[in-house]
Amino acid sequence: MDKQDELLKEAEKLAKHMSLYQHDLAPAITSNIVCSKDAKEELLDECEAIWRQLEECQSKLTLLGTETLPDSGAQLSLLMMRVKALTAEYNQWQNLSPEVISTNSDVLVALGKEELQKVDHDLEMVLSTVQSKNKKLKEDITREQQWLDEQQQLVDALDVTHEEMKNQVVQFSEKRAFQELKSKMLKIRTYKEEILSALGAFLEEHFPLPEEDGNAKKKKKNPAEEPTVQLVTLHEILESLINKLMSTPHEPYLTISDSFWPPYVELLLRYGIALRHPEDPNRIRLEAFHQ
Repeated sequence: MDKQDELLKEAEKLAKHMSLYQHDLAPAITSNIVCSKDAKEELLDECEAIWRQLEECQSKLTLLGTETLPDSGAQLSLLMMRVKALTAEYNQWQNLSPEVISTNSDVLVALGKEELQKVDHDLEMVLSTVQSKNKKLKEDITREQQWLDEQQQLVDALDVTHEEMKNQVVQFSEKRAFQELKSKMLKIRTYKEEILSALGAFLEEHFPLPEEDGNAKKKKKNPAEEPTVQLVTLHEILESLINKLMSTPHEPYLTISDSFWPPYVELLLRYGIALRHPEDPNRIRLEAFHQ
């Protein structure tokens, strides 16, 4: 059984070498690469020698014949034989060292050229693929750069628009504030006129001039003395005090003249509307109600 296994392995090895010569070396040398006639003949001689060895192994295997396995455990015996054969083949491949196919220099040169042609073809394919990818990448970079430039232009335009709108907003805000302030001042002035008008109507109705009560003029005891003085209304006294307070707030006191009817002056002082100067009793001022 061991001898048969060895013969089978040897035959398999020779068959592989024969296949290598027939399918790889012979077509490459005969069809693609021109080499010397002696190299071809040497290669063919090697093929014939291997073939003869293969026939010898085949004859020995035929003479050995097949072993008859017992009926009991036939399947197990077959499996064990298969395991032994695979193990022996594995060990042989592990211990197998590379063998030189041929020692002829022309054959080796032809094989080297063939291998170089294959490598050159593969490298050309790789180069073509890389160049195609580089071209596509350049197109993508150009397209992305164009898009980036467009976006940058858009950002610049938006920045300019933002600055313009910001200036417009500031100007509009200032103008609007000025208009609102002007409108408030007009409302205040209108309200002031209404209040002064209502105050004047109230004072004319309830605090008339003394002449309406028969005292039109303030007379002196001696008719030969200076002429009489024209009295002013309570409305005019209050208006004079208000104007003095607003025009000169640092000096709001007003001197009491002969045209001020004393009962009106006393009325203003008694109800806290006016205040007398602490050092000069002939001067009065309006109470600062706005403070």
